[in-house]
Amino acid sequence: MKKFLLASAFAAISSGLLAQMSPELATTPPDHPYLTSTATAAPFAATITADDMRSHLSVLASDEYEGRETGEEGQRKAADFIAAHFEKLGLPKIGNDGTYFQKIAFTAESWDNGQIELTINGESYRHLSDFVSFPSANSNRERFATEEVVFLGYGIDDPKYSDYDGRNVKDKTILIYMDEPVDNNGNSWLTGTPELSAWSTDWRRKLEVAHQYGVATVLLIDADIKKTVGEARKTLLSSEMRMGEGGNPEGRYANNMFISSTLAKEIVGKKMKKFVKLRDGIKKSGKPAHMDLPCRLSMVHKKHKRQLLGSNVLGYLEGSDPLYKHEVVVVSAHYDHLGKKGPAIYHGADDNGSGSSTVMDIAQAFVEAKKAGNGPRRSILFLLVSGEEKGLLGSEYYSEHPLFPLENTVANVNVDMVGRTDPKHDGKPNYIYVIGSNRLSTELHDINEAANEAYAQLDLDYTYNAKNDPNRFYYRSDHYNFAKKGIPSIFYFSGTHKDYHQPSDTVDKIMFDKMEKIGRLIFYTTWELANREKRIKVNVKED
Repeated sequence: MKKFLLASAFAAISSGLLAQMSPELATTPPDHPYLTSTATAAPFAATITADDMRSHLSVLASDEYEGRETGEEGQRKAADFIAAHFEKLGLPKIGNDGTYFQKIAFTAESWDNGQIELTINGESYRHLSDFVSFPSANSNRERFATEEVVFLGYGIDDPKYSDYDGRNVKDKTILIYMDEPVDNNGNSWLTGTPELSAWSTDWRRKLEVAHQYGVATVLLIDADIKKTVGEARKTLLSSEMRMGEGGNPEGRYANNMFISSTLAKEIVGKKMKKFVKLRDGIKKSGKPAHMDLPCRLSMVHKKHKRQLLGSNVLGYLEGSDPLYKHEVVVVSAHYDHLGKKGPAIYHGADDNGSGSSTVMDIAQAFVEAKKAGNGPRRSILFLLVSGEEKGLLGSEYYSEHPLFPLENTVANVNVDMVGRTDPKHDGKPNYIYVIGSNRLSTELHDINEAANEAYAQLDLDYTYNAKNDPNRFYYRSDHYNFAKKGIPSIFYFSGTHKDYHQPSDTVDKIMFDKMEKIGRLIFYTTWELANREKRIKVNVKED
């Protein structure tokens, strides 16, 4: 009886609060098909505030934290700060040695103090200017030289189309395009539609196949080498990281370089007319073809390595329902950034102090709900990961060493850069890009849409969710390590801007009112995932 009276009193208080709140905090329409549990959530959503987020972010993006580079002192300070927040909330220590941390050993790899060289027909070319090569996707190799390069189309090995059929490429250097063959109507020969397959978005897959066929070196023709160089420069001027021993584990990938169309022309040389005819013939017919190209080429891949220690930070809120608490919703954000380059601090206020601060405040809202006797039925893991800027490493580590079985993980809700606007939305901040929501589960997509309609009224922009998105953002944040394990995942993102990966990404430019609204939308979506009677289903087959 006492429990009933307390619940009735709380319901009455909640009803009174809801009646006084703004439309964005109004109760859910009772007949809404996708929101079954959010009617009592508004008082707790209201605790997610711009002031709280500003308080968290002003610490995370401060000079003292020196850009939070994984393995450095600033990252450790940030981890301690987040852990102290979880401890203040009263969350249990479920990490290593009775802490809030999941510790990760990394190997940092760079060409600094090593050697990266490319020479074509006697002329030397410059790394991060004429070509790009990533330490993590290459094995150490002394000078390698060849007198011949084999053009092998797109480097694809698929039941519907294979450039390797009938070809002996063992110990050869191959030249390939990064995408896939498309007919004159714009349809992929692999998918039969304008949507491209994963062969166009996952270049490492091509390197794995090349290694399996014994290829010595892969030269990938990059149509936008300037963009690739620009993005790679921000990472490679410091170092790349791999988990554990690092490097190209067990020679998983063939050694490789991304080269410009100009360098490709130098390799093709006098056979350009025949080359173009062959390439166009592949597109027209959908049938693979190859040609041998005489070319004097040499290269060196020698890396410098050092061992570092990073950590994920774990905030665990146990579910209240004995029938459902073994199921877990993971709410993630990466808290690392680029660190320092000389005296310049890359503060990373938006990337991704904004997402980290949002998750910290959402965690507080759910704790308040539990204190009020309205805690989530399923458990929630607030997962703040490191190593994202080095290749999604913290989330990869968790997905390979989960604290809770992946089969019991209901969904991943990922927050990465939610504090600014991009040029497309300049002057119109009431939006958020939503990525991945319908890739594995239409229910996840529908829940987020319904939560937005009922509570946030943001413009949900799905531009970057397109499978042929050239930016490939679906593959570039931590949710992807859950999605590739078959776990429904949704990624909230406000886009890039002129301060992206620059020292000027500072707290004073953050739109905290925008963050507050996005944070509340994320809260409501997570609330429904954690409280609904039936767990969402994987009902979409991903390519």
